[in-house]
Amino acid sequence: MTTTPEKSPEKSPEKSPDSAGQTAPPSAIAERAGLTPEQLEAFGAEMDAIRQRIIAELGEDDAAYIRGVVRAQRRFEVAGRALFYLPPAWPLAVASLSISKILDNMEIGHNVLHGQYDWMGDPALNSRMFDWDNVCPGEQWKYSHNYIHHTFTNILGKDRDVGYGILRMDPEQRWHPYHLGNPAYALGLMLLFEWGVALHDLEVDNLVAGRRKLADNKPLYPGLLRKIRRQTVKDYLLFPALSGPLAPLTLAGNATANLVRNVWAFNIIFCGHFPAGVASFSVEETEEETRGQWYLRQLLGSANISGGPLLHLMSGNLSHQIEHHLFPDLPARRYPEIAAEVREICERYGLAYNTGPLHRQLLSVAKKICRYALPGGVQPEPQPAPGRRTAPVAA
Repeated sequence: MTTTPEKSPEKSPEKSPDSAGQTAPPSAIAERAGLTPEQLEAFGAEMDAIRQRIIAELGEDDAAYIRGVVRAQRRFEVAGRALFYLPPAWPLAVASLSISKILDNMEIGHNVLHGQYDWMGDPALNSRMFDWDNVCPGEQWKYSHNYIHHTFTNILGKDRDVGYGILRMDPEQRWHPYHLGNPAYALGLMLLFEWGVALHDLEVDNLVAGRRKLADNKPLYPGLLRKIRRQTVKDYLLFPALSGPLAPLTLAGNATANLVRNVWAFNIIFCGHFPAGVASFSVEETEEETRGQWYLRQLLGSANISGGPLLHLMSGNLSHQIEHHLFPDLPARRYPEIAAEVREICERYGLAYNTGPLHRQLLSVAKKICRYALPGGVQPEPQPAPGRRTAPVAA
């Protein structure tokens, strides 16, 4: 039975610093955004108010939504696997299985592993028990993503998602002739995205640079190899074998569906993190962050993708990357309604709210990948929104 939460979920490392009620000291990030300490504190209080209100509202509608998405994902998977037995329907089989895998990874897996539905008390949707259709083990992903990325979002030298240890995505990252291959590396990462995510925790770039030892990765190998074996057997041995003489078509279909999922996930994630105007930060700028400073960094270090309900569903609502970074443990289906409030608050405080259609954000990311393949480069600062009030009033 679903229970409606009466208080905030248990604190996790991915949430904002526990410093509500403190007046923010002078902050380099706030100064970049043109906020006074008092405005920064008021901004943080407004973000807190949104979060607490949504938590208080969580209930049956949210539970019914995610269970409905799970049912749809399973039906698409069953339909896709069944259609492989009808060779003329192979394109439909691939399309159906691709949709299933995208829903599993984006709207279900990513969000459930964030603990967005732990409050339901449903073991099938609990972040501690759930695992997804992906070669990356859920437990390892929760550390590298939920903790490292969401705690240190866009802090150079701490957030390993800035370039994934492969790409140069910021002018403050030291250039090396290796980076001339930036476009090729990005293409490879896109095509093999689930494998890139799976190997992310191994920190191969730090191994090569001598900052990490092979022995440091030893605890990761059992879980990683177990998950790789399970996914490989399922998609490339078991289901092809079950289709008998149609095994080559089934094998090709499964590989194509995984490819479609990889390309889609890569593009959605990169468009939420790397378009023009997304800010990066130094370690020094983020020392002793207050809650308001943390919220401000999440806002400035993210971008949204504008579109309709289908885009939001298929992106796992990561088309609202700003709202996801601000509130990573709130059910993602709530992000569209939160987005209107966040945007209005940004307008009042004169803060940039980076959003645009998918094609525009994609082009911006592609330009950045190519530009930072070469030495130098300047990261444009987020532009303030017009009409700033000199004394924003907290909600």
